[in-house]
Amino acid sequence: MWHSPGMVSHKALADFLEKIAMRAGAHILSLREAREAEIKADGSPVTRADKEAEELVVAALQEEAAEIGIVSEENSASHKMAPSNRFFLVDALDGTKSFMREKGRSFTVNIGLIEDGVPVLGVVYAPALGRMFCGIAGTGAWEIAHDGARREIFANGAGEDGLVAAVSRSHGDERRARWVETHGVTRQILRSSSLKFCMVACGEADAYPRFGPTMEWDTAAGDAVLRAAGGRVEDLDGAILRYGKKGYRNDGFVAWSSKRT
Repeated sequence: MWHSPGMVSHKALADFLEKIAMRAGAHILSLREAREAEIKADGSPVTRADKEAEELVVAALQEEAAEIGIVSEENSASHKMAPSNRFFLVDALDGTKSFMREKGRSFTVNIGLIEDGVPVLGVVYAPALGRMFCGIAGTGAWEIAHDGARREIFANGAGEDGLVAAVSRSHGDERRARWVETHGVTRQILRSSSLKFCMVACGEADAYPRFGPTMEWDTAAGDAVLRAAGGRVEDLDGAILRYGKKGYRNDGFVAWSSKRT
């Protein structure tokens, strides 16, 4: 068990978060037949799996790390909290639209730890794919396969001529089309959720451009994995993305491998 941030390392905390993500992922998969959704005020869908997975993750964090605040997608009260120097950002089911599709597989459990505005630890688990990603600032990043095997990952780029871009299935627009043309993208890979960060982190893509708003719980865990793997995430002005912003809202950004950085 993990109890106090002053007593153990980020690595011990990462091990704990991996276990939580695995439990949440298993619960999500058990609800694949319960895909009916309500529509939230922002127009996005929310399912029973979103709510129950978040309850599972938040309860585990509160039990073992009660001194660290939690901002989570489905807890609207937490969105009004003033950010502290150290807090978790949780999206327990990212990619709800993919989850709702009968054959959708690229949905994830996201748990990120923010310290002084920086994502220093992130766990991203894609239960339908059997892929788990974790990154720790200053330590590195790794992928854990469904059989428990671990391999270190590096954001070294896809190794192809031109850029390979991981892009959203649901959020394409004219700005993205212009970016793709301007940056010489030769191949696009369509994915949902924070998996796009992880594809850059493990060398399956060179970049992930996103135009339009996201929320910090959508990006924190994947951003942490990518940074730990040697990549970076810039806002549209070229500044490194920071966390704890007003309303926990991001504007557009581009996640880059070391091919760019």
